[in-house]
Amino acid sequence: MFAISKDIYMKTIHSARAILLALLILTTFVMKAGAQQAKATSPETLKSSGYAPVNGLKLYYEIHGEGQPLVLLHGAYMTIDLNWSQLIPELAKTHKVIALEMQGHGHTADIDRPVTFQALADDVAGLLQYLKIDSADVLGYSLGGTVAYALAIQHPAMVKKLVLVSTVYKYHGWQKEVTDAFQTFKPAFFDQTPLKTAYEKIAPDPGHWRAFLTKYMEYGKQDFDFGADKVKAIKSPILFIMGDNDGVSLEHKAEMYRAAGGGVPGDMAGLPKSQLAILPGTTHMSLMMETAKLLAIIEPFLSK
Repeated sequence: MFAISKDIYMKTIHSARAILLALLILTTFVMKAGAQQAKATSPETLKSSGYAPVNGLKLYYEIHGEGQPLVLLHGAYMTIDLNWSQLIPELAKTHKVIALEMQGHGHTADIDRPVTFQALADDVAGLLQYLKIDSADVLGYSLGGTVAYALAIQHPAMVKKLVLVSTVYKYHGWQKEVTDAFQTFKPAFFDQTPLKTAYEKIAPDPGHWRAFLTKYMEYGKQDFDFGADKVKAIKSPILFIMGDNDGVSLEHKAEMYRAAGGGVPGDMAGLPKSQLAILPGTTHMSLMMETAKLLAIIEPFLSK
């Protein structure tokens, strides 16, 4: 019995390290490519930035470009630059892009408040109210996608369209290998990654790194489920962008799309307002490197 348990444990540790290695590759790629692109484009696209007093936070945000408001919600442990540096210059050509850094991330200091998807969604709503924006399209990746789901459930009038990238609305929407890996995550795993380097450059308190990671990692181990009934009640059109091997189970991909009105015989019933795109040969991490493909899918959906 001990041998079996040890074997399972070692496989889980291996999976966790594999995920972290992929994350390291992604962030390294984004930092190098993004730094080159951002130098040339940020002065042209950045309209303003600041800190919004929201729910006890000083929530950092940037506004790029002009047009229909589009909120960007990053993945866990990321920053605006790490997650969005490749997409913002292009999205800002046709949208008023509002990128923010959630509680404890990047420029936004952590506060003495538990992390929940619901609280993070309320922060996004608070930022829009602060900016006097009644409603916006919302693009969320991973953690940010789940927060976008929560925003649409809690503040439906604020959400026009949703773009959800490699995300879930329940914990067991992730494949078992992924949730097993979540259970083994430790702050030390991230110490030698570009994530820490980026954090130390811009965080109000660089020494809070381990405490920040611990808070999010512990929350990431908890089971959750927004409920199919609440998800089905979302009226906003949803574009799902998934990788064919991104860690979200195939069953949950189908479940999410069906809940949004998809999976119908379109020639007879007509096409639903929501859409599903699955990019071949992509993972949770590599999906975000497909800038041209993402834009080719996102822009037509938002412009309809």
